[in-house]
Amino acid sequence: MEWPLSLLGAALVAFMLREVFHTLWHPTRHGGLSRLVMTTLWRLSGHLSGRRRAAGLSGPLGMVCVVSIWALAIAVGWALVYWPHMPEAFTYSTGLEPSAHAGPVDALYVSLVTLTTLGLGDIAPATGWLRILAPLEALVGFALLSATVTWTLGLYPALARRRTLALRLSHLRRTHATTEALDSDAGVAVLAGVATELCVVSIDFLQYPESYYFYDADDRASLAEQIGYAAELAQRAAKARHPDVGLAADALDAALDDLAIILDERFLHTGAGRRDVLDAYAAEHSIKAGARR
Repeated sequence: MEWPLSLLGAALVAFMLREVFHTLWHPTRHGGLSRLVMTTLWRLSGHLSGRRRAAGLSGPLGMVCVVSIWALAIAVGWALVYWPHMPEAFTYSTGLEPSAHAGPVDALYVSLVTLTTLGLGDIAPATGWLRILAPLEALVGFALLSATVTWTLGLYPALARRRTLALRLSHLRRTHATTEALDSDAGVAVLAGVATELCVVSIDFLQYPESYYFYDADDRASLAEQIGYAAELAQRAAKARHPDVGLAADALDAALDDLAIILDERFLHTGAGRRDVLDAYAAEHSIKAGARR
């Protein structure tokens, strides 16, 4: 039973490292496990009383759950590698009876101590290949910690960019911009700026898909609430006579198309046109829709 258990542990570690890779370092995909955890918490939040509060917690709580599962599964995987070889392949500090500290809990203890780079040394590998494997686990633990910090530091600026765009659209909505007002050089700048920010948000949804499951409690900073106005701006500007306004309107229209494609392919899966996709996005995230549920 020694090598089957060790191989099972190695397979579990490899699977979880694959999940980490696809979630954190492969910008066009994210791991199946992280997607399952985030979507499950998001769906559950829609069925709880006090949906606003539950939805607001679903994104941060989902990240905590994903990282915890990664760490625990990797620790268990390495424990399965160590356990079949205890106590013969390990050295024990004075006062510890090897035969009394060779169970699965002890293997998990060794794995957790190594993964967290504590290195207490009361139980340490003595066999050559295990002496090489243990530092590799410590290296994985250090890399996992660093990657998690990097993930968090990248995700929250992406949320800030999305909310900034939503707030800008909210400000524009309150100006009641007409076709005549947009038919100017200032209108070109406004439309081009919105189109550029939409492109940035689209890339953020690709690189940080977990950001989709973060709920924006303020409707002024909620892209779901404000995205419809971007489409209205493009429609109004399309009637302008200024040639540069028309070009900027086309660019904004294309940016909205790209955003709708990303939202539908990655999250909504409606197979519908742009307007229906944006409506579905608004229905999932809208403050007003959330209040009615």
